[in-house]
Amino acid sequence: MSYYPHLLHLGPNGYAEYCMERLHRIQANGERKELPCWMELQAVKALEPIEMTVTLTDGSHVSLQLDSASTSAEVCQAAADKINLRDTYGFSLYIRLFDKMWSLGSCGKHVLDAVSQCEQEMRRQGKQEKDTPVQFTVRKELFTPWHNCAEDSVSTDLIYKQVIQGIKSGEYTSEKEDEYIQLATKHYYIQFGSTYSKENVQRVVEDCIAIPLIENKSMAKWIQLISSAYLQVSKESVKGEFVDCARVDWPIHFSKFYEVTMVSGPTLPKSRFVVAVNWSGIFFMDGRDKKLLELPYLEVKEVRKLRYGPCFQPSLLAVSTVGGEFVLMCGEADDMAALVEQNLSGLRARSMFALAQQDSNKSDDPRFLSYKQGDLLLIEIDQEYSSDKNVVKATNQKTNISGAIYKDALQFLPTLTRPTEDVLVLFCASLDRIDNPKYMSNPSLCHRPLGKERLWACSREPLKQPLMKSLVRNSELNSIACSAFTDILIYMGDYPIKQVRSPLELTDQIFGPATQHELLQDEIYCQIMRQMTSNNNRLSMERGWQLMWLCSGLFPPSQHLMRHAQRFLESRRREPLAAGCLQRLQQMRRSGCPRKRPPPLVEVEAIQQNSTHIFHKIHLPNDTNELFEVTSTTTIQDLCYSIASQLQLSSPDGYGLYLKTPNKMLSLAEQTYLFDSLREASDISKKGKKVREGPLAYALIFKRKLWFNVIPGKDLVADLTFHFPQELPKYLLGYHNCSKEDMIRLGGLLFRAKVDSDRSQFVMIPKMLRDLVPADQIKSASPEEWKKHIMSSYNKQSGITVEECKIAFLQAISSWPTFGCTFFEVKQTCESSYPSTVWIAISKQGVSLIDPKSKELLVMHPFSRITECHSVGGFFQMTIGTVVRGNVFVCETSQGHTMEDLLRSYVRILRGSRSSTTAT
Repeated sequence: MSYYPHLLHLGPNGYAEYCMERLHRIQANGERKELPCWMELQAVKALEPIEMTVTLTDGSHVSLQLDSASTSAEVCQAAADKINLRDTYGFSLYIRLFDKMWSLGSCGKHVLDAVSQCEQEMRRQGKQEKDTPVQFTVRKELFTPWHNCAEDSVSTDLIYKQVIQGIKSGEYTSEKEDEYIQLATKHYYIQFGSTYSKENVQRVVEDCIAIPLIENKSMAKWIQLISSAYLQVSKESVKGEFVDCARVDWPIHFSKFYEVTMVSGPTLPKSRFVVAVNWSGIFFMDGRDKKLLELPYLEVKEVRKLRYGPCFQPSLLAVSTVGGEFVLMCGEADDMAALVEQNLSGLRARSMFALAQQDSNKSDDPRFLSYKQGDLLLIEIDQEYSSDKNVVKATNQKTNISGAIYKDALQFLPTLTRPTEDVLVLFCASLDRIDNPKYMSNPSLCHRPLGKERLWACSREPLKQPLMKSLVRNSELNSIACSAFTDILIYMGDYPIKQVRSPLELTDQIFGPATQHELLQDEIYCQIMRQMTSNNNRLSMERGWQLMWLCSGLFPPSQHLMRHAQRFLESRRREPLAAGCLQRLQQMRRSGCPRKRPPPLVEVEAIQQNSTHIFHKIHLPNDTNELFEVTSTTTIQDLCYSIASQLQLSSPDGYGLYLKTPNKMLSLAEQTYLFDSLREASDISKKGKKVREGPLAYALIFKRKLWFNVIPGKDLVADLTFHFPQELPKYLLGYHNCSKEDMIRLGGLLFRAKVDSDRSQFVMIPKMLRDLVPADQIKSASPEEWKKHIMSSYNKQSGITVEECKIAFLQAISSWPTFGCTFFEVKQTCESSYPSTVWIAISKQGVSLIDPKSKELLVMHPFSRITECHSVGGFFQMTIGTVVRGNVFVCETSQGHTMEDLLRSYVRILRGSRSSTTAT
C-alpha cells in the first residue's frame, strides 16, 4: 500500500484524490462482490458522485449521492436525516426491478452490487445495462418488541402510508375480514375526522380494500360493514393506533425471512422451511402462509453459531428454547442470530419479570427476600437500592412479599408482559434440566453407592421414578424414562424375561426416545452409569460398556453432567472401551450436532462383537464395490471425501451417495450422519407393517450427481468408473436427440468396448443392438443394415483400446446439450401446449422440458428463474418467475423427492461457486 499513493499521482489530474477516497471507503465498508455497474462507470469517467433517488412510502422522493462503497445502512441513514426521521430502526432499503422487489436491509450490503445484479439480469434478457429500470424505496421492514409510535411522528406517518398501500395492493393480506374493517375505520378518522359521510366511506374502501376483495363482496357491502364499525366507535382514533393494530395483527408482514434446513431438534413436519423473525418471536413457516411452529421470545433461551465438529458449516445456527434446541442450517445465520439476540437482549433489559435460579440463602438481613428456585419475581424501581447496581427490589409473586435480591440470582425473562403459568412450568423444567440426582451434588459420589439409599449403584429392580428431577413432573417422559431403565436391565442381563427380545429392539427402546427428546439424554447416561457402578457381574458390565459406547456416539450429556461422565470414564481406563467412549463423548460434544435416530443394526452388531471398527461396502457405477471404514460420527460428506480420496479422483465435488432399497433410490444429504440415514431408510421401509421383519435389504451407491466441470479425458478414473457407466444407459434409453451418423459412429465405439479386437463377434451384432443403439431407433433400420454400418465404423476405429473407446464415446456426446442431464418422465396438465407426458431434464444449465416423441426442447428454465420447488405425495411442483409473481408448474411423478433434491443441490453449488468467485 505504501507505493499506491505515489502510483496514483502519476495518473491524470484529479484521479489521485478521487481514487484514494474510494480506496479508504472500500476499506471501511468491506470489499464488493459484484462487477462495477453502468451508472458507476459513468460517474468514474466524470469524477463525480452517483446521483440516486429514493422513494418513501408517503410518495415523496429524496435525492442522495452515492459512491462505490455505499451501503444500505448509509443510504437509509442519509434518507432519514433528510426527512428528520429519528426512529430509524427497521427501516430498510428495497430495490425493485420490473415486478420483483427485495430488501437490502439496513446493514453493510453494497447498494451498487445489487444494481450490478439487476444489470446482469438485463443482459440475460438481451437488453442494455443503461436501460435498467432500477427503483429504490425506504420501507418499514421490522418493529422492535418495544415499539412506541409516540416517539416519532415521522416514522408513524411513513408506516401508516405503507400499510394503506400494502393493503390496497394485496401485499398485506389477512384471513380475518374484521381486521380490514378495523383498519379502514381508523383510516377514516385519520382522513376525515369524526364527521360521518357515506361518500367518504367509499373513498376509504377505495383506499384500503384490495380490488379482488371488493369484487368478491361488492362495494356496497364494504361500505355497510365499515359504516357500521365506524358508528360503534366513540373515540377518535389516531395513526399510532392504526400502526399498532397492523403491527400486532400482522407480525408476519413485518418480518425478515430466512430459508433454513433443520439439522436436529424437536420433531417438525418438515426439515426445510422458512424462518420469519419479527417483533413477537420466531416463526417456522411452510412458505409464508402456514405456521409449523411459533416461538415467542419468552420461550427462547439463547441463539448461537456452531463453528466446530464433523457437521461444520459456516451456516449452522442453534436456537435453544425451553422445549429443546433446534440446529438450523442457514445461509444468513449471522444476520438471523444478530437480529434474534438484539430482540432478546432488548427485552431482558426492559423486563420487570425474572425467575429465581436457585433457593435463597438464609440471611440475617431482613431486607433480603426469601424465595425458591423457579419463583416468579416482579422487579420494582426503588430509590433505596438504586446506588447498588448488583441489588434490586422485587416482589415474590407466590408470597406477595417484597425485599432485596441480588441480580446474579435472577434470570430476567425476555418479556414485557406477565408470563402465563404454562410458560412458567416450562421455564422451571428448563432450570431443572441441569439439575441432577442427589449424587450429583457431590462429584466424589459419582462412582460409589450413596449411603443407605444406594441410589447410585446397580440394581435389579426397575425404576419407579426417573433419576432426573426434571422428568418427575413430566408425565409423558416420566414413564418413558422408567421403561428405558427396564430395557437397560434386560440388555445387560440383569432382568430376566420369558420372551427373547433382539438387541436392536432393546437399543431402539433405550435410545430412540432420547434422540427425539433432549430432556431424556442425561437420564440415559445416568441410568447406564448407575447400572455399571458396584456391578460385579462380568457379563453385565461388558454389555453395559456396549451401551455406553453406543450412547457416547449418539448425543452428548449436558454441560453440567459432562464433567461427571468424563470422570466416570477416566476412572476406568483399564476397561477396553473406556478410552474409545471418552473420545467419542468429547467428539460428539464438540460437534454440537447430535444424531437424530437410534443406532442401526450394523452399529449394534459391531459393538456386540466387540468391534469398534466398522467397514461398509460401497457400490460404484462400473459394477464394482469397495469397503470403506465408517464411524458413528461419519457424515455423508465425510464418506464421500473418503471414497474420492481412496479412488484417487481429481476432486470429490459433484459426487453423491445414494441408498438403494427394493422400492426406491434415495439421495443422502451431505450433512446427515451415515448411520442416521441408514436408520431412517430402515424405519421408512417398515412403516405401517405390523410385524417387524428382518434387516433392510439395501445398497450404498456412490456416483456422479452434479455434472460440473466434466471434461472427458481429464480424469480417467472418473471417466471409466462413473461418467461412462452412468451416461451409457441414458444414451441407450434414447434420451438424446442425435443423428444417424452419430449413432453409427457411437455404435462402433460401443461394440469395440464390448469385444475389443475380437472380429469373430461381428455375427452377434444383430443380437447386441440394444447395447449399441438407442432403443427407440433400433427399428429405423434392419438388423443387417445396422450390422453393416457398425462394422464399417468399427473398422475405422482400429488400433484403439477399450478404455480409449469409452473416452471417445464420452467426448462425442459431451458437446450435446443433454450431456450430463438427469432425466425424469412425468405427466402434466398445466401447459395445454405441451404433451401430457414430458421429460424433465435437470442439468447445470437449469431445468428443461422435452417432448419425448420429437425430443425437441419445449422450454429451458435457468435456476435463476426458479424461485421455489417441492414435492408432495406423487407430485412435484416448481415456481418459475419471481418471488412476487411466478408461474407454477405441477407434474405427477413418483420421483419428486429425487428431483427436488437434485435441483436444490445444483442451486446450492452454483451459489457457493458464485460466492467463492466474487470473494476471490
